[in-house]
Amino acid sequence: MDIKQEEVTTLHDICVDDEELIKSIREVAVERPITIIMPMLYREIKNRAINNIVRGLNKCDYVEEILIPLSAESKEEFEKVKRFFSRLEPKHYVIWCNGEKITKLLYELKEEGINVLKYEGKGRDVWIALGIASLRSYAIALHDADVQTYSELIPAKLLFPILEPELDFKFSKGYYARVNLQKNIIYGRVFRLFLHPLLKALVDEIGYEPDFLNFLRAFRYPLAGEFAMTRDVAIDVDVPGDWGIEIGILAEIYRNVARKRICQVDLGFYEHKHQELGNRGEGLVRMVRDIFKTLLRVLTEEDRVQISDSFLTSLRVVYQRVARDCIRQYHADAVFNCLKYDRHLEETIVERFSKHMLEAGKEYLNRPIGARIPDWLRTISAKRKIREELFDIVVEENEK
Repeated sequence: MDIKQEEVTTLHDICVDDEELIKSIREVAVERPITIIMPMLYREIKNRAINNIVRGLNKCDYVEEILIPLSAESKEEFEKVKRFFSRLEPKHYVIWCNGEKITKLLYELKEEGINVLKYEGKGRDVWIALGIASLRSYAIALHDADVQTYSELIPAKLLFPILEPELDFKFSKGYYARVNLQKNIIYGRVFRLFLHPLLKALVDEIGYEPDFLNFLRAFRYPLAGEFAMTRDVAIDVDVPGDWGIEIGILAEIYRNVARKRICQVDLGFYEHKHQELGNRGEGLVRMVRDIFKTLLRVLTEEDRVQISDSFLTSLRVVYQRVARDCIRQYHADAVFNCLKYDRHLEETIVERFSKHMLEAGKEYLNRPIGARIPDWLRTISAKRKIREELFDIVVEENEK
């Protein structure tokens, strides 16, 4: 445990009074309504974690609503998810994001010059939910549907900094220890073996620390999918349309929110579903590719960093050196704590990440324009009542 502060304010769980925290949120929520967003795929209702999440959400009696943006392939899947969440006690809506009615509305939006239909997956689903949530709520918290160690304290900790008038933050980001104490294993491979050494390698290769990299490195777990924001921030962020959503959201927060209004919150130990390494189209490798392209794009946009073939080749070499240093450090930490640690496997993963990093960088050079869904402020200007129309569809489909 430490109390070190970074460029971004860090709220440590030193002696948090859980009951007092939730009581404070309950009181403030009367005037500052809250929405919790939990994006999910149909197959996630079969995960062990989801029943525990429902139990935790049932204790969140302070929320205005819970939104569950869903990617489902059929009406049968949508109806099954609705029945599953009928046990959820707070007011809630399952949003069939790729359903016929929402798709038809998005076609109408396309005719107004905003094509959201070309994006698929979590980014678009989150974008839809943010639009609906921003109609009524002051504060919006988001977390994934595969959190095995979920409790009602996760949304409470995320929300408190932006609800408490004495603090008045605009954005809070969760961080946690990706360690399974039952299995004695360290997880978080994309952060530990890719993003963390990559950020250091970028600084070494560029020759100085661009402000955006300084911002990212201040976060203890920038890839965390758990965060909260105020409504005015939610309608003013472009949401990435690919798997670079966490870094892309942080880039938007960097652009739009004053540093003193941003914080990160200690969520303790954290366990969720672990993905396979995969390939360029799935798993951790796809995440690495999308994250890297998002990073290059933001560095070009914000700090005018010049990306070239020679830059990418040199960066790959530096990244591998820094990653090997990180592996040595993690190995020492694992030995000290009697944790299992396969050093050879970690080295192999770094080699694979570096190969795909170089390929993704070349893809970026060929197509530097990003996959970002326009913010809701622009969307509303194109089709003024679209949020209300989306909500009407959601209410109708949930009442059937």
